[in-house]
Amino acid sequence: MSYIQVVTDDSFDADVLKANGPVLVFFWHELSQSCKLLEPILEGLAPDYAGRLTVTKLNTNENTQTPNKYGVRALPTVFLFKKGEHDATKEGFFAKTDLSAFLDRNL
Repeated sequence: MSYIQVVTDDSFDADVLKANGPVLVFFWHELSQSCKLLEPILEGLAPDYAGRLTVTKLNTNENTQTPNKYGVRALPTVFLFKKGEHDATKEGFFAKTDLSAFLDRNL
């Protein structure tokens, strides 16, 4: 069972901007080795934040409008949204402890 919800350009407004709580968006591309390495880290971390955070992923190859709108320049990148607003960003590959620290600082 995946703890990461897939979002698209079409569903971004409903799934992220209008979500009831904070949402972490993982911008990724299937050809990026760093993205492939980060996904299991997110899968492992998502249950730790269940009920406090929704973890999502958006394929930047299939969905170009949202990354362009938010100026995503590097992959992987994660954005934290709160109350429909972009609140924090973390770019590049990072360890589970780094992501936990980022979330704990910003939630």
